[in-house]
Amino acid sequence: MDLDLWFFAVAAPAVVFAGISKGGFGSGASFASASILALVIEPGMALGVVLPLLMLIDASTLKPYWGKWDVRVSVLMILGGLPGVALGALLFSRTEPDVFRVLIGVISIGFVIWQVGRNQGWIRLASRALPAWVGVLTGTVAGFTSFVSHAGGPPAAVYLLSLRPTKTEYQANTVLIFTAINIFKFVPYAFLGMFTAQTAVANLALAPFALFGAWLGVRAHHWMPERAFFMLTYVLLVMTGAKLIWDGLT
Repeated sequence: MDLDLWFFAVAAPAVVFAGISKGGFGSGASFASASILALVIEPGMALGVVLPLLMLIDASTLKPYWGKWDVRVSVLMILGGLPGVALGALLFSRTEPDVFRVLIGVISIGFVIWQVGRNQGWIRLASRALPAWVGVLTGTVAGFTSFVSHAGGPPAAVYLLSLRPTKTEYQANTVLIFTAINIFKFVPYAFLGMFTAQTAVANLALAPFALFGAWLGVRAHHWMPERAFFMLTYVLLVMTGAKLIWDGLT
């Protein structure tokens, strides 16, 4: 990994974007940062660079949403997340980098299809609250997709949105859930060798951008149009997802 001007030109905006997403919009699109970074560095290293920054964003956004979550709901999904993280670690240790380029690309484009389908009414969420076991199951899926691509937001949303939370309650739940899941991911990431001296230097250099993005996200939660933010997200994810799939297959 070369920490040159090109790396920071790509990484800095991506990290600010992740901070805004996690700080104000349910974290669903924050994994775009890992997808974008995987265009310029090996996917495993991209995940290793992004995780400590996501944890920093988690820590900085806990206070603004403290106590506004539903503890029972969050605990269900956190408990489900543990086996999902374990499954992700098992798969990652046995898989070639190109497989993860394709997987991250597919998840990126799948996220866009899922969101557009939900907004257009092609995909309908439950009209009433899903049972608790679905919360555990979606937590497991979120733990797995979060491990392999930091993309736990969409599966978590399936259960959380069925509960008809307020915007702030939904945001607070995602902050708490992914704070815990990211902590679970840290140890297996370390054992898999995804943290190095280079990723540590990158983290230190990118930390101010992560904090700035989180600060913007918390404030944008109340005034920024979600439609405009996510339209940009969808464009970025389709472009990066298609490029990653091409790179992984060729």
